[in-house]
Amino acid sequence: MAKHRGIPSLNWLRVFEAAARHENFARAAEQLNMSTSAVSQQVKALEAHFQTRLFERGPRQVELTDAGHAFLPAVQQSIAMVEESASTLFGEERDDTLMLQSNLLFTTGWLAPRLPAFAALHPRVQLHLSGAYYDFDYQRPGFELRILFGPVHRSWGQCDRLFDETIYPVACPEIAAAIRRGRDFLDHRLIQITTHRINWNQVLRAVGVDSIPNRGFRFTDSTPLSLSLAASGYGVALARSPTTDSLVEQLGLVPCEVSEGLASSEAYYLIYRNTESLSRGAGWFRDWLLAEAKNASCAPG
Repeated sequence: MAKHRGIPSLNWLRVFEAAARHENFARAAEQLNMSTSAVSQQVKALEAHFQTRLFERGPRQVELTDAGHAFLPAVQQSIAMVEESASTLFGEERDDTLMLQSNLLFTTGWLAPRLPAFAALHPRVQLHLSGAYYDFDYQRPGFELRILFGPVHRSWGQCDRLFDETIYPVACPEIAAAIRRGRDFLDHRLIQITTHRINWNQVLRAVGVDSIPNRGFRFTDSTPLSLSLAASGYGVALARSPTTDSLVEQLGLVPCEVSEGLASSEAYYLIYRNTESLSRGAGWFRDWLLAEAKNASCAPG
């Protein structure tokens, strides 16, 4: 079994990329402000590290071997990513960069349709948006702002409450029309989200159904998937207003009128270290998001 040789010196990679691009150690040395012999030594060190020849040496220039050709794109891509990240995070325009992590359902169902309006107001802000679904996703570092769903946690720095949700049952029109009283739900497959605190158990009790047979449930961990299943006629799902409003409409689902829905015990929050530490782009986004959330909360249901 081949021995794992780890990551080589980053400086070796930088020298290799310049030498490969110019196919000439002297030109690479001039670009890197090094001596030609130093370039040659660092390339040899990289080849020794991999125990593979990367260049065929000629009297005036060098040529990549097959191994060198295969390795070059990965090196160039890596260097470009580092340079781009450094420019974004530490360059002159860093105050216009927005590093945002957001709950995936919130992002796709509520935030995404509104982002063009923010971009029109602040066209210079460069958005880096990452979705989060599970709790451990929020352990990733590097985000100035985060949007999550849950109870307030004392470990957070500062937070703004955006809005809560109303949970209500939806189905395709044929099934929804057949549900005239609470016990009619038991005649259909009830699609349960395993990770939700408000689920079918509370919804059914709210419409007077106390005895809930487990055989009627079907389980998934995704609200969009549960709504897609309901749209196919597979069963009845629980929508979450306002985050799923657009998806419910797109899928042609309708509310089951027998239930008025339940208010969630949790809410969406925007969290960050403190307002004083926010970059210019993050501050603009926070102000805009709070205004949009207030408008959504005040809109007629």
